[in-house]
Amino acid sequence: MKKLIYLFVFFVFISTASAEAFDLNISNNTEVIATSIEMSSDANVAEHHEIPGWAVIPFVLLLLMIATGPLFYEHFWHKSYPIVAVVLASIVVTYYLFGLHNTHGPIHAMAEYIQFIALLTGLFVASGGIMISIDRKASPLLNVIILIIGAISANFIGTTGASMLLIRPYIRLNKGRIKPYHIIFFIFIVSNVGGSLTPIGDPPLFLGFLKGVPFFWTLSHNFGAWVFGILLLSGLFYWTDIRFNKKLNLEELEVSPEHTNKIKITGTRNFIWLALVIGSVFLDPNVIEWVPAINYDGQKFSFIREIIMLSVAYLSYKTASKEAINGNEFSFEPIREVAFIFIGIFGTMMPALELVSNFASSPEGIKMISHNTLYWGTGILSGFLDNAPTYLNFVTAAMASQGGNINNIGEVASYAQGGVFENSILYLKSISIAAVFFGAFTYIGNGPNFMVKSIAEGVGIKMPSFFGYIIRFSIPFLIPLFVLTWLIFFAFS
Repeated sequence: MKKLIYLFVFFVFISTASAEAFDLNISNNTEVIATSIEMSSDANVAEHHEIPGWAVIPFVLLLLMIATGPLFYEHFWHKSYPIVAVVLASIVVTYYLFGLHNTHGPIHAMAEYIQFIALLTGLFVASGGIMISIDRKASPLLNVIILIIGAISANFIGTTGASMLLIRPYIRLNKGRIKPYHIIFFIFIVSNVGGSLTPIGDPPLFLGFLKGVPFFWTLSHNFGAWVFGILLLSGLFYWTDIRFNKKLNLEELEVSPEHTNKIKITGTRNFIWLALVIGSVFLDPNVIEWVPAINYDGQKFSFIREIIMLSVAYLSYKTASKEAINGNEFSFEPIREVAFIFIGIFGTMMPALELVSNFASSPEGIKMISHNTLYWGTGILSGFLDNAPTYLNFVTAAMASQGGNINNIGEVASYAQGGVFENSILYLKSISIAAVFFGAFTYIGNGPNFMVKSIAEGVGIKMPSFFGYIIRFSIPFLIPLFVLTWLIFFAFS
């Protein structure tokens, strides 16, 4: 409870400090205005000082502490990471408010964080009340089938929903033989690459949809890369699991009783709560005019959607099957950890995103824009920054380089369909694929990554450190995927 107070104080601090600088009004304004979470608008850029390079130090420091804390000062880190995250975020927010006199950045970062954590909380709690029991003998082939099912379902219930629904039965199925690589490949396939086909799949794609990208655009243009990515990662996992399977002691495999080969689902009522969370995603005031909104600085921010999601989280937990909750060993620790870590990330990454955005929109940056630079630029930054604002920054720069405006829904739709913009489909495809695929590169590349890691650690699986994840798994398995995807779908286009 004490640590939750820090979270409350953080938001109160932002709201109080900037209360005199803006007026929030709730209305049903029917004017459709885009809701991108850029760190600065044209009007505000003119009013504020240029962001200095040293302002990224708190963000770099947070990343280093996330990477080294569990290794070198584990007791301090697990006890104090909420305080560390809030303090570092508060330093950057204070500098923006009183040093740069910029309320725009902190308010947009806070709005984006609330949207992010509300969705993750709703999906996490609702899925926690659903227990899937697979009474079969674990095998590499069965594991691959589950991963592919997760990749497909991620496009209907999001990577977070699919991850939270399947990670526990996946772990139970492999009880007695579970290893870190089982979890890592789950993160690669289900928590990231799998969600490439629909706007529901991953947050960057959903923001693109809200901006004007047609709903089925991702299905028609990302399908080839999705199939290639899923098949390659599934093949690598199958090969790894086969090798490990041969090394297992046969006596250890004979401790389990005979299997019925049945699948049992407990807590089916929570599928209704899960559907409510997914459905509420579309209650965006910039798409549906009658949805109430908070108007600030010429933009409309949703709040009804977030209230629904958090309410569903509460009600789904209160009405959940106790058998499912106990069987899943449900705990709020994973979402608590994500909530605090990402307070720090959303708060401290503002300068980094603003510097990237300013360069990408500059004459020098525009000259460098091509589908190749967009692929690698979006990808590398999506692995270490939140991939949603990274996606928007690069789409903004790509459109600006050809005279387009991301805040014009009609222009975005034309850009996605080719229209008068040369190579625009290729540009948007490279940004979309990179934002989703590269989110798997680190634990912080995408929200579900950290949650899956925390759930695995909660049941005793010793997961690799931040650097261990990158060195042992991302570099040998993901780098080939990124390079081959680039060579096949972009390099020679």
